[in-house]
Amino acid sequence: MRDIVIVLAVLWIIPKALKHPAIGILGWVWISVMNPHRLAWGFAYNFPFAMVMALVTLLGLVFTRDRRQFPVTPATVALILFMISMNVDSLFAIHFDQLYASWSKIMKVLFMTLIALMVIVTREQIRALVWTLVVSLGYYGTKGGLFTLLTGGSFTVWGPSGSYIEENNSLALATIMLIPLLRYLQLTEQNVWVKRGLLVSMVLCGVSAIGSYSRGALIAIAFMMLFLWFKSPRKLPQAMLVVILVPLVLVFMPQKWEDRMHTIQTYDQDASALGRLNAWAMAWNLALDRPLTGGGFEIYDPEVFARYAPEPKNVHAAHSIYFQVLGEHGFPGLLFFLAIGFYTWRCGSWIIRETKDKPEWQWANLLARMIQVSQIAYATGGAFLSLAYFDVPYYLVVLMEATRRCVILSHRDTSSLPIMAGRVRPLDVNAAARPVLTRRY
Repeated sequence: MRDIVIVLAVLWIIPKALKHPAIGILGWVWISVMNPHRLAWGFAYNFPFAMVMALVTLLGLVFTRDRRQFPVTPATVALILFMISMNVDSLFAIHFDQLYASWSKIMKVLFMTLIALMVIVTREQIRALVWTLVVSLGYYGTKGGLFTLLTGGSFTVWGPSGSYIEENNSLALATIMLIPLLRYLQLTEQNVWVKRGLLVSMVLCGVSAIGSYSRGALIAIAFMMLFLWFKSPRKLPQAMLVVILVPLVLVFMPQKWEDRMHTIQTYDQDASALGRLNAWAMAWNLALDRPLTGGGFEIYDPEVFARYAPEPKNVHAAHSIYFQVLGEHGFPGLLFFLAIGFYTWRCGSWIIRETKDKPEWQWANLLARMIQVSQIAYATGGAFLSLAYFDVPYYLVVLMEATRRCVILSHRDTSSLPIMAGRVRPLDVNAAARPVLTRRY
């Protein structure tokens, strides 16, 4: 039954995507982020729905009359340079014969991000993309929160298999990044029941992140909540909610959760933490040896660790977006990766500044603030997770750039109008002297 529902949903999207590529991007984001086919048990489980949606979207670009224009900004240029850097690095990769699967997966995500930057241009499309992300990730966050409450926090929350968020730590960070977007919709939605549902989902996503037993998620959620309070317009009700709910959730969790969180203070005695430090040292040594290209994809194996790690036999994944990029793509790759986040943040700061005290643009002001909060969550939680190529942070770039473009276009339209709303059109004194043109039929 689930297989049929997913197929019918994709078939419903396809003709609309052919006419409006923005709808195709929404379908792509839904499939790539939520992985709904992984919730089925039949033929849909391994069907390449994402590839179908990508092809339909690209085909729609050929025939559509919708407005489309790629924004050339520091953030988008950094993104393109990052893609070029990864392709060049792959030519000099240590394991060139093993990298195709990783390279292909990452390039597809980033290429569709470029398409999204081109076709997501209106306020309605921006909001639709926010809702798509909220539904796609909110499903797992809400379900995970309920699961944690019903089981007393005794079990770990996991994501869909074969996705970026399959691991408990990854799903936790994804749901933490989602909370600011839920907050944006909750503040801008008109329907009272939808607002309440979004508020409940925010709380359950937080519970799900805590129920993941992820220490990195605990750090990320602390920073996210601090910046969410700082960036939100209604600080007192939010502070009261946090003060009431957080202690209740923490007391609710079992002793084994508390014991695991306490290992943050004794990281030098924890095998997992020591493995991460060893992997970071390996990435640093590898980058020093190959500063321009790094080692390429698929470098976390005994061969590479034997050459560059302090403890050759302690093989771990990077467990850090920063060391992951540094080890795989060298210092240029890390520079471009950091530049994407930095210039996206600056873009948000520009939006906030330009829309301040302008009621008609409060949606853009609030969205930019919430995207920045999501960036903080990713920057802090990502320091302990191998999620450098997770697609959601790149969709945040799309949201920020599209919002900036809306603000700029509104300014241009306003400045190009000779008469502003509310002003009287000046009288053309030469109008009476002009001959009246007539047309014979």
